[in-house]
Amino acid sequence: MSADRSDEQTEAGPGAAADRPRWLRVVPGAVLVIVAVGILAGTWSAVMANHPAYQLTLLASVVLGLALVASGARSRPAVSGGALRTTLRVLAAASVIGLAAMLVWLKPFLASSEALQAFGSSPGVAISDSRTATVYEPETPASAGLVLYGGARVDPRAYAVLAGRIAAKGYRVVVLKCPFDLQLLCPDAASAYVDDSIPWAVGGHSLGGVAASSYAGSNAAVDGLVLWASFPVADISGRTGLAVSSITGSADGLSTPAKVAERVPLLPADTLFVEIPGAIHSFFGDYGLQPDDGVATISREAAQDQIVAATVALLSRISAP
Repeated sequence: MSADRSDEQTEAGPGAAADRPRWLRVVPGAVLVIVAVGILAGTWSAVMANHPAYQLTLLASVVLGLALVASGARSRPAVSGGALRTTLRVLAAASVIGLAAMLVWLKPFLASSEALQAFGSSPGVAISDSRTATVYEPETPASAGLVLYGGARVDPRAYAVLAGRIAAKGYRVVVLKCPFDLQLLCPDAASAYVDDSIPWAVGGHSLGGVAASSYAGSNAAVDGLVLWASFPVADISGRTGLAVSSITGSADGLSTPAKVAERVPLLPADTLFVEIPGAIHSFFGDYGLQPDDGVATISREAAQDQIVAATVALLSRISAP
């Protein structure tokens, strides 16, 4: 029996038996509900603390899934179908399953306990949090600022340790929260913070570095660019008046030394390159280990000491009179 006839049979007239459950609605709807609820349960704190786009998408998915299950399970007189209608139903069901798969892929890498502790309190730093950014403000007037774009699907709170340590050195640090933690969806978000009150740098980890380099390349108000385990995809080599530091790990399995070297011509000639021996991609935040990363031969703490030092050096350069 064809899929459309199992979904909705030809009407048999008054008193005909009710249609069987329409599995092309029930099954995808149930899958969507299970996936969305499971993600909400497992990542509740991250979803609620970050940009609302993912949170709202998960809630909408639960509502859609429940509606599909209820609609598909409800008894209804059978009506005529057809090849076109069957095709549309299959495509709709596949789209719902695709949405569930996308939600799983978007599940964030959660901030570690150390990051959450720093997010709650960093010595010598005042932390203010909103749905679009977290600002780490030093106790003394900031001499420069850094707007940081995080890595793809990384909980922004995972940068609390590094951001807090940099802020404690006298610099304002803004960690952006982008929709779905995909920084290419908010490439101009730094504009809300970059002003003429202090010199500003933008920076980014991994995919965030792509967004940061794009922003720095087209905005003359930016004085510095810090790339954490990242590289540009557009040519900014001709951007004048921009201090650039590229900080990488020699054991990075994602932004590998070879990939970084290939993009060197895209950066200004006076870019400062800092490679941390034995450091990996996941050390540029605190969110555990990322799949496909390399094997570290240095501790996270030792690597982050060097990440902070190199970043502060760049900020010191742009804040010098």
